[in-house]
Amino acid sequence: MTHELIGPGRTRSGAALSSLSALAATGIVRPYGPRALVGLGTSLVRWGTGPAGGFASLAARMPRAVAVEDEAGSLTFGELHAQANALARVLADHGVGEGDGVALLARNHRWFVLATVAVSRLGGRILYLNTAFSGPQTAELLEREKPTVVLHDQEFAAVVEAVPAHLPRLLTWRDDPASTSVAFVGDLVTGVATDDLHPPSQEGRSVILTSGTTGTPKGANRASGSLSAAGALVSRIPLRHQARMLVAAPMFHTWGWAHLNLAMLLGATLVLRRRFDPEDFLATVERERCEVAVVIPVMLSRVLELPEEVRRRYDTGSLAVVTASGSALPGDLATRWMDAFGENLYNTYGSTECAWATIAQPGEMRARPGTAGRPPIGTVVALYDDDGRPVPDGGTGRVFVSNGAQFEGYTNGDTKPVIDGRMATGDLGRFDDGLLFVEGRDDEMIVSGGENVYPQEIEDCISRHPDVSDCAVVAVDDAEWGQRLAAYVVTEPGRRPTEDSVRDHVKTHLARYKVPRDVLFLDELPRNETGKVLKRELARD
Repeated sequence: MTHELIGPGRTRSGAALSSLSALAATGIVRPYGPRALVGLGTSLVRWGTGPAGGFASLAARMPRAVAVEDEAGSLTFGELHAQANALARVLADHGVGEGDGVALLARNHRWFVLATVAVSRLGGRILYLNTAFSGPQTAELLEREKPTVVLHDQEFAAVVEAVPAHLPRLLTWRDDPASTSVAFVGDLVTGVATDDLHPPSQEGRSVILTSGTTGTPKGANRASGSLSAAGALVSRIPLRHQARMLVAAPMFHTWGWAHLNLAMLLGATLVLRRRFDPEDFLATVERERCEVAVVIPVMLSRVLELPEEVRRRYDTGSLAVVTASGSALPGDLATRWMDAFGENLYNTYGSTECAWATIAQPGEMRARPGTAGRPPIGTVVALYDDDGRPVPDGGTGRVFVSNGAQFEGYTNGDTKPVIDGRMATGDLGRFDDGLLFVEGRDDEMIVSGGENVYPQEIEDCISRHPDVSDCAVVAVDDAEWGQRLAAYVVTEPGRRPTEDSVRDHVKTHLARYKVPRDVLFLDELPRNETGKVLKRELARD
């Protein structure tokens, strides 16, 4: 055993060659006619490999192919290119230039994509705001990040009320024209020139906010369009050129945003819905013949909670790949999903700052439930103790990652801890048979009666109780033990397990000191928009 796992392509040149080989296998490397090749080369030279150049190159290669399917209809790559140019001019008229910030508070739809491309073509920074943020939280973030323009869907009008009056506000989705005086970008781009702008001297940047589960969300600076990032992911996930990709995960966060970039590189059609509903998810897969679905784990749970007769109404045979990330897969969720929908689930473990670390394929999750998988191309995952030393073989340590997609630092100038060029994910893990197993956050370790306890192991155990659908374990101050374990449990519909039955289940499978003293039943766990449990809210109860 070793303190590190190494993905294929250990050297930089080896990783580059492996990435190109993986991308070639998706079908994106193909012959094009002279005109398409000239357009492709010109686009990438002028705009770079981020959204500005990536979508421009798709417009040059396949202008009539569908780029986006959403509740407003279809949008081709040619139409997207033109409308993004028009929107860039509208934003420029509102004061956005190179290096300026544009805040976006929007759900998954075409104007999310168009805003991303337009800001990139101006060389600006797009700040993706979480749709679950409160008004005061949003105002605090905008004061810190100081954008030039705020773009938002009409439903979030109350959230942005506290935005300073001098900041222009524009709507990216309008539900009721009669009830708002804020201009809609769809109206503003009408009649505006759609030819290419003059390229900026610098490529645009994206700012993705951390989940904020353990504190105030931070802005993480990211570049876009990395070929090495795409190559790494497709080396473990069988994505294909021009696939129809239902992105249910919110695109304002890393996992959804990553697939916006992957769709750009693969020429995939983004199938978008503004809200997730489990039955609508299945209906959309059937109606749009989606080959890929991009989700967070809680979405898998909600689909599986549908009665079997409801699930059987929909033909999901087109669905070849379901990619999940954003939080741990609890209990036996992976195997239950694959039992119901086939061997199509791929789970990616990583963080906002490090992007991916490992990817678990269906066979690995079947054989070793709970595994986070193996590193993809060009990735090293290592374990270190609190003093920065490699952990002994088989031990638990802090997870550090090296790959081609680490973030560029927080907007406040801070960064994550780095050892040997590897960046901390903030989690604890162990290796077993070449696979990573994540045991929880490194700041979540609970010391109870002198024993170190990691909540995730207990959460996975309780989630496998036949009457339990969800759970979270937190620490509670205790005069005798220092800390004791409290389990918050959500039961399956119609089931009523007792506190003792939950404790007995843990006692049967784990050490006695891991049995929670407190078992509390809730209707649901508090979660953020990316599905992560807000444990600080439970700890306050």
